[in-house]
Amino acid sequence: MMDVVEIQKIIPHRYPFLLLDRVTEIKENESLIGFKNVTIGDNVFQGHFPGHPIYPGVMILEGMAQAGGILAFKSMGTMTEEEAANKVVYFMSIDKAKFRNPVKPGDRLEYRISVIKNKGQIWVLDGKAYVDDVLVSEAELKAMIVDK
Repeated sequence: MMDVVEIQKIIPHRYPFLLLDRVTEIKENESLIGFKNVTIGDNVFQGHFPGHPIYPGVMILEGMAQAGGILAFKSMGTMTEEEAANKVVYFMSIDKAKFRNPVKPGDRLEYRISVIKNKGQIWVLDGKAYVDDVLVSEAELKAMIVDK
């Protein structure tokens, strides 16, 4: 388990762009499960859409990417906080993105990320997002861990 404080030690994102509240399961080099609690207080709902709040698909993909970054970092073996602070994950591509159901305030958006392949600093990940075990979005993510 990783709470938001531990997550912030690994990835550089901060409010309002930190889109992962907790990691509940991680299997290095295999998979990660984490979630974001979507609330009406999220800044994005001021404009998307007033009177009909829908969590933007691009934010769902970014949450997947952040979860994938955690999985990649944790799979790189023993890395100190200082070493992690000098690295960053750059996403190279997002392919096969699909949005299947809307995500609304009050939903718990669960990210399930799995490794498709890894070669050195490059990771190809399968990302899926669920609300109440219903698939709401999916994508294939490609990322690279680099020095800052």
